[in-house]
Amino acid sequence: MDVDEDGWPPAAVESLWAVNLGDGTARVDNTPWFAHEVARGYIVEVEPDSEGTLWAGETVRRSENCTIRLIVVRDNGSAAARQSVLDAFHELGTTGEGIERYGMVALDVPPEADLRRIRSLLEHGETEEWWHWEEGCVTAAWKSTD
Repeated sequence: MDVDEDGWPPAAVESLWAVNLGDGTARVDNTPWFAHEVARGYIVEVEPDSEGTLWAGETVRRSENCTIRLIVVRDNGSAAARQSVLDAFHELGTTGEGIERYGMVALDVPPEADLRRIRSLLEHGETEEWWHWEEGCVTAAWKSTD
């Protein structure tokens, strides 16, 4: 990943959970915190290094999931604030998790989730200064809600 002049993202490499499919590919099995253009369910080419660590290459097949990330500013991104964000979006069909160090929440948005209501809540929360958000990886269906 490219780190910008402000030091974001805070790492040049992100480790993702994945299921090795045994044919030189793996299926991403979590929601990326920092990597762009990848979401849960993507199938990617993998290549092992000399220590057996698999390194991702080209995308073989995209999933229909989206990755949306939020920096929670309400209550300084406290555990309770992050959990309330997760709970609110869970009601709309997402899953996700929070990370204390950055006051972040990463959302996995499957295609059957209520995309319009999710976008509306994201925009409302940003207007209310509850969070800042970004699209880590989105689909045409998500883009059509803009």
